[in-house]
Amino acid sequence: MTATLDQTPVADAAPAESRPVPVSRAYRFELVKLFSPWRVRLLVLACFLGPGLAVVAIKQQSTLPSDTLFGRWMHASGWSGPLVVLGFAGTWALPLLTSLVAGDVFAAEDRLGTWRHLLVAVRSPRRIFAAKALAAVTVILLLVVGLALSGIVGGLLAVGDKPLIGLDGHSLVGGDAAAKVLLAWLSVLAPTLALAAIGLLGSVALGRSPMGLLLPTVAALAMQLAQMLPLPVAVRFALPGYAFISWNGLFTDPQQLSPLLIGIAVSLVWAVVATALAYLLFLRRDFTNLTVDNAGRRVLTLGVAPLAALFAATVGVVAIAGGGTGSGITQEKLQNSLAVNFAHLYRLQEDELHRPAVTEAQLAASAACTKADGLSAPEGPGNDWRCVVSWHVPNVAITGQAIYQLDVTANGRYIADGDGPKEVNGYFLLKTHDGDAPNPLWQFDGNVDLLPSH
Repeated sequence: MTATLDQTPVADAAPAESRPVPVSRAYRFELVKLFSPWRVRLLVLACFLGPGLAVVAIKQQSTLPSDTLFGRWMHASGWSGPLVVLGFAGTWALPLLTSLVAGDVFAAEDRLGTWRHLLVAVRSPRRIFAAKALAAVTVILLLVVGLALSGIVGGLLAVGDKPLIGLDGHSLVGGDAAAKVLLAWLSVLAPTLALAAIGLLGSVALGRSPMGLLLPTVAALAMQLAQMLPLPVAVRFALPGYAFISWNGLFTDPQQLSPLLIGIAVSLVWAVVATALAYLLFLRRDFTNLTVDNAGRRVLTLGVAPLAALFAATVGVVAIAGGGTGSGITQEKLQNSLAVNFAHLYRLQEDELHRPAVTEAQLAASAACTKADGLSAPEGPGNDWRCVVSWHVPNVAITGQAIYQLDVTANGRYIADGDGPKEVNGYFLLKTHDGDAPNPLWQFDGNVDLLPSH
């Protein structure tokens, strides 16, 4: 007998459906990749330890970084430490951190030649972009949190929870100081996201080119240079870098919130637009050719040109809505700010000298300022402002007067340097019953709102 084979056809097994990897899994994978290099782990350690150690070290020094905002108060209040760290971070640390993280998150795949492997594993360019962008932002936010916490802890441990002197001379105590310091750090998240988005755009557009890694730092330095120039207020506010310094308005009374809110809004718009441009470039790139870095005409049309158009449109909107077409620094603003600042600090000086307390209303302080000895128009930045402050002490017939030389920067910050009389503001120490004490009227910082007064 011969065996007969069953000729009934067997249906082919249905192929397994190939589905893209969920964004959550790709996100976790990208986080692991970002934390794998030693440089990222070293950055995290430096951000969580470095600022606090620096603040503690400054406390042990006899000299202070008085040229830095709130630096002259680092021996007097623990809340000044995180603000000094914030000023340094906005200028140098955050642009560098965004370059090292966001500026390299896509370019690393170009250098390693792993795009095809990643596409086969995830099966969706859109999800790859979302996972990489979210992972980069997560790491950057972690680094910002580390800088803030380290500065706060270091300041409180070194000096303690002592009152912080604001930019109009009034004292901020306890919870008020803590809340404003935290708000200041939260406000710089928006420009940090804008730089991160620019980093994503550079990483996608320029591939393995080193310029993609440096793009956030170069952009931040260019915006800082613009803030130093005597540009119109509308141009200044249209750059996301202004939000790195607009938190100054939180430390005046009343608070100067309009510049801060404008800076945050502009930064968020830049972050959204730059991220969208990076996304469009990423979806259009050719992953089959390892020699293509996406540089060329497409970078210009989908990268530089849209951001330039956004800048021009923002300048127009700010100029129309806020009326900021000049420098924003006027004689009246400086005189009012200096008089208020002096009155608050005069009360602090009287307290150090154990004299009878006076109020700002009793002092009725006023200021008269001229620029370049009256040879130029009394407006705009410069180190040639000279002001005479007058005040009245109750039950004293003579009107007190003090001279100040003002160095006013283009962003509205000024440093008032006392120029006599010696017993009021001409010397950095006061002779008190308890020994020498810092003279709050010798040098102090102030800030004027660049927007028109209403």
